[in-house]
Order: sequence, then structure tokens, then C-alpha cells
Amino acid sequence: MTIGPVQLLVLGFDRPEFHGEIRAELERLRDNDTVRVIDFLGVHKTAGGEVTALKESQLAAEEMVEFGALVGALVGLGEGVGVEAGAAAGAERVADQGGVFGEEAWDALAEIPEDSAAALVLLEHRWAIPLRDAIMRARGVRLASEFISPLDLVAVGLVEAEEAEALAAMSADTV
Repeated sequence: MTIGPVQLLVLGFDRPEFHGEIRAELERLRDNDTVRVIDFLGVHKTAGGEVTALKESQLAAEEMVEFGALVGALVGLGEGVGVEAGAAAGAERVADQGGVFGEEAWDALAEIPEDSAAALVLLEHRWAIPLRDAIMRARGVRLASEFISPLDLVAVGLVEAEEAEALAAMSADTV
């Protein structure tokens, strides 16, 4: 299984109004093999305190176990317990909890304020696999990785202030 770079998004929604746009966009990105949702856990708490949760993945069950084994192998290597033991533990964990996000994640999200929502999204960046492989073949390594704010682009003169403010406002409204 080839895994692209993985990103964790933690999202908050003040007085959310969901109309299916986020799910539709994630499906479009998956259909174009751009990104894939490894695991998603969303929680909505009404003004009265009623909590509903949504847990989804774009991976099939066997792909999720394979992903868990891969991550477990890496953790096992880093922890010194060995790749095989780590892989077995990772596969078992995601199989038992139905994904990467278990009860600990649910407990954290359940504490959100009333009339709000929160989500944890584990995304695989499929578009980056060929680029990553080309960098590795050239014997390159990533030294840093960070998203740049539109307002930071103004500081270096790459974006006009009005455009950056509109992008930042849009970003603040949607994330």
C-alpha cells in the first residue's frame, strides 16, 4: 500500500450550518485521486446540549487495517519494539476501534460548547505521492513543511493586501 503524506485537520464550527458541501468536496477530491479521508470524526452539540457524532472513512475496512499496520510499523520502529510487533499492534488497534480515531478523540470532541461542532479529519494527500517519490529518488529530504497564511504573503509582496484580507476572512469563516 502506497500512502501519501498525511495531514491532521482539527476544525471548529461556531453555530454550524451544514448543507453537504464539505462532504461533496471531499468526495470530489477523492474521485480525482487528490486526497483521501483516512478517518473522520465529527461532533455536533445543539444549543440544548444534545450531541450527535459522525464517523466515516474513504478507506475500505481492509485498507484501514493495512494503514494501521503501516503506521504501527513506523511507531514500533521509533519505539524500539520492532516493525513486526508495531504493525500487528497498529492493525489490531484500528480494527478494534473502527479507524484511527478512538474513544480518546470522541471524549475530546464531546467537550465542545453548545451550538457548535468540531471535526478531526485525517487526510492523505494522494497528489503528493509522485512528487515525494521524485524527491526521494533525487536523495532529497523534507526539512520543513508549513501552510502559509495569505496575510504572510502580503508581507513578502506576493499578494495584494485586499486579496489577502478577503482570503483570510474566507478562511476564518470556513475553518
